[in-house]
Amino acid sequence: MKDTHVTVNLPGREVILIGTAHVSRESIEEVAGVIREEKPDQVCVELDAGRYDSMAQKDSWEKLDVAKVFREGKGFLLMANLVLSSFQRRMGAELGVKPGEEMKIAINTATELGIPYTFCDRQIQTTLSRAWARCGFWSKSKLLASLVSSAFTTEKLSETEIENLKNRSELDGMMSELADYLPTVKETLIDERDRYLAAKIWAGGTSRQVAVVGAGHLMGIKSHLERISAGEENADVSELDKIPPPSLFSKIAGWIIPAIIVAIIVLGFFRAGAGVSLSMLLHWVLWNGSLAALGTLIALGHPLSILVSFVGAPVATINPFIGVGLFSGITEATMRKPRVADAETISDDVSSLKGIYRNRITKALLVFFLSSVGGMVGNFIAIPSLAGLLGK
Repeated sequence: MKDTHVTVNLPGREVILIGTAHVSRESIEEVAGVIREEKPDQVCVELDAGRYDSMAQKDSWEKLDVAKVFREGKGFLLMANLVLSSFQRRMGAELGVKPGEEMKIAINTATELGIPYTFCDRQIQTTLSRAWARCGFWSKSKLLASLVSSAFTTEKLSETEIENLKNRSELDGMMSELADYLPTVKETLIDERDRYLAAKIWAGGTSRQVAVVGAGHLMGIKSHLERISAGEENADVSELDKIPPPSLFSKIAGWIIPAIIVAIIVLGFFRAGAGVSLSMLLHWVLWNGSLAALGTLIALGHPLSILVSFVGAPVATINPFIGVGLFSGITEATMRKPRVADAETISDDVSSLKGIYRNRITKALLVFFLSSVGGMVGNFIAIPSLAGLLGK
């Protein structure tokens, strides 16, 4: 039995797990070969229906309403999804393999042989939302830094290195590094999904199944399947489909910075008079609005988007329920409406800085992100600046 195969023998049923690398030519051949050889009663694939539709439908991006994404507060989720898919696509392009091709081959082979198939993964939006919601401020910062660096990395992996990623020793080392750097993200992306995948495979209920999953999930799924079979673990994973509500600290944290700024300005009024208070207010608006506008300028946003960033940043600071990125992103998407060509080329454009600036969808996301970062930095700079004016 290969290192990428794990057979789980349970009372009355057998599950053959095939561990793959998502841009591996060898994985594609292996998946098709095992399904043809084993002829199972069911094939499970590590996909959700939404991801399969986006892979199968060439026009899936054309249906994207960027302004709606911003209004629903999903700008960061869309950015993360694009960065992750871009990273896989870039690696696959170097090897002549499309990301997730082994999953499509599993479905096509099952269909050809008349074998029913099922999707056993959680929706990607739910996974990313849970990962983001469970991260603290520092973990969120490290996660954003990791996403940004992976978007622009020039590192290339050879076909041999890709295949080595399926080896148990390599995987253990990678999981250990991820757990040390971002323990909450590792728990959400790997550990939770091990349990989720196992529960959905178990729910298939057939006597012989082949499940095609990422190699990093093999041993975790095996362990959970054995515990479910033994009655030691509940197969109900509905709670893993829910987004955790914000903690009390998270709810309060959004009001801390505006409260500090307002308090300093009000204190300035009582201690030094209206003139100093007005000067402090002007300093804050200039720092906050100017850096938000600068972020939009760096993104080469529309002139109106730059103006909206400047005006909207102070408003967004005082009301933590909205962000300046909402204003600037919607303005950019309205003034430079995404074209069909942008939707058609987004998968390629997102893999290069030139492409990101050229594509109107990714440019609107860049405006959203950089204006948000600029406004946040402006607030952090403004607070000590205001305190300095107060002390004079």
